[in-house]
Order: sequence, then structure tokens, then C-alpha cells
Amino acid sequence: MKLEKWVETSLFNSRWLLAPLYVGLAGALFLLLVKFIQKFIKIVPTILESTSTELLLNILGLIDIVLIANLLLIIIFSGYENFVSKIDMIEDHVDRPEWMGKIDYTALKLKVIGSIVAISSIELLKAFISVYDGVIDTNKVKWLVIIHLTFVISGVLFALMERILHPPHAHSPEPARELPDHN
Repeated sequence: MKLEKWVETSLFNSRWLLAPLYVGLAGALFLLLVKFIQKFIKIVPTILESTSTELLLNILGLIDIVLIANLLLIIIFSGYENFVSKIDMIEDHVDRPEWMGKIDYTALKLKVIGSIVAISSIELLKAFISVYDGVIDTNKVKWLVIIHLTFVISGVLFALMERILHPPHAHSPEPARELPDHN
């Protein structure tokens, strides 16, 4: 019995092995910030010489970085709270985002695939804009569309599977209201 308790305690505490991974993802956020600043600084001096298309492509590149950073943040907080420990110290913090503490593993999977679809959409938009400038290979665009559709279909299938496995609670019908008697 003592061995069983030790094994169970060890297994339960093994969740803390994930904590350094989430700290590493927070470090990746810093790396994305550095890349964002680098890209932004590169755009600024060329603003007067760049075409609208070039500017749009550069801005879409910045949006890509922001979407990935948002995804990382959701994974860090949701993953930590779902698999390691609840973050109590910020429970009543005025700046606590609404979604924190409310995203379970199912919602996290759907948010991840949704973010991947959004990022893929940005990449596809960049490719389509480049096509008008004659810069990109149409074969590459074809593959980007196929990959994007794969992500979209995967997202729909994820959502469908979750709906099948966890159907929404049936609402009880409202009691019938009696019509007033005007006699």
C-alpha cells in the first residue's frame, strides 16, 4: 500500500515537469517580440519607396507574428492551468483576460486549430497578393490552398468530433403560457 501511494504521488507530481516547458514557451514569446521589432524596423525606412502591395505584405508578416504570439500565450496559460496548477495569484487581478481559467483542453485544441487556420489564411493572402505582382509560382499557391483547406477541414472535424462527444445540454422547454382571457 505504501508503494502504491508513492507511485501515485510521483505520477501526480510529474505534472511539474511541464512547468519548464511553459517557461520555455514564454521565452519563445520574447524571441517573437525581437523578430517583430526587427521586421518593423526594417519596414520603417522603406515606407516611402515601397508599393502598397509591398507594404501590405510586410504588415501581413507582422500580423503573422502577432497571431503566433497570441497562440503561444493561450497555450502557455491554458496548458499550465489545465495540466500543472491553477494560477491563483492573478485570480482577482484587474488586467486578467476574460478567457484565462476558462479554456479547457477541448477549447484549447479548437483555439489552436483556429489560430493555425488564421495564420494559414494570412500566408495564403500574402501568396495571392504576390501572384498579382508575378512574383510567385502558381504551383506553390496550389499547395498553399491545399494545405489551408486541410487545416480548415481538420478544424471542422475537430469541432464536429467535440460536438458528438460532448453534445450541448438540451434546454428544457419553456412552460406554455396561457393567453389572457378577454371575455
